[in-house]
Amino acid sequence: MPASRLIAVFLLLCGSSLTRAESLVLLTENLAPFNMAVNGSNFAKDDGVSGISTDTVRAVCERAAIECQTILRFPWDRVYQQALSDNGYGLYSVARTPEREALFKWVGPIATNDWVLLARADSPITLNNLQEAAKYRIGGYKNDAISQHLIDRGLTVQTALRDNENVKKLDKGLIDLWVTADPSGPYMAKQEGLAQVKVVQRFHKADLYLALNKNTSDELVQKLQAALESLRGEGQLEAIKGRY
Repeated sequence: MPASRLIAVFLLLCGSSLTRAESLVLLTENLAPFNMAVNGSNFAKDDGVSGISTDTVRAVCERAAIECQTILRFPWDRVYQQALSDNGYGLYSVARTPEREALFKWVGPIATNDWVLLARADSPITLNNLQEAAKYRIGGYKNDAISQHLIDRGLTVQTALRDNENVKKLDKGLIDLWVTADPSGPYMAKQEGLAQVKVVQRFHKADLYLALNKNTSDELVQKLQAALESLRGEGQLEAIKGRY
């Protein structure tokens, strides 16, 4: 084979490697209205996944010219561990906590979520502060930053693998309070048939991020962050939010 052809093949292979390097698999869960399966199932890919954060990360990837596949799976603990351990993977929508800071590389914020304690609308419970919730039965989501926030402060939280189990427990009186987020918690409750819930304590405002495996190159992270800020400056993020 002529030397010139060998060089051309080599350059083509290098180009293909670079293209493959500029790709990510972005994992998520059902957390409406931020990320959710279009058909309501616990598994979906690409166009089968919608929501504020999903549309945002897609727009960011497109602006940054990064090939991104979106996959929604259950449970959260599974996708969290995969993003933590596997190169080329990321996870959204993730609360950026001090405990998680060094575990990932971060792009965001892509959305904002309030951390709350919810009760049934007919509940007589009132709280002046978070610690007063300790005397009640609290349900939460396993390996979720919001549940962990309470656990770290000495409160007992009954965690479930499926967050919608907490809606059912609340409705049946098996728990008094559900530690979740707003607007995602009330949205889920309505989808599960419990239309009337109330916020009894709003205790934290959390920015939500795209968390990338810590071996992701700084160059790629910076490219995504620049794309996000560009879209934010153009008003595109507000436009996406407005669709939901």
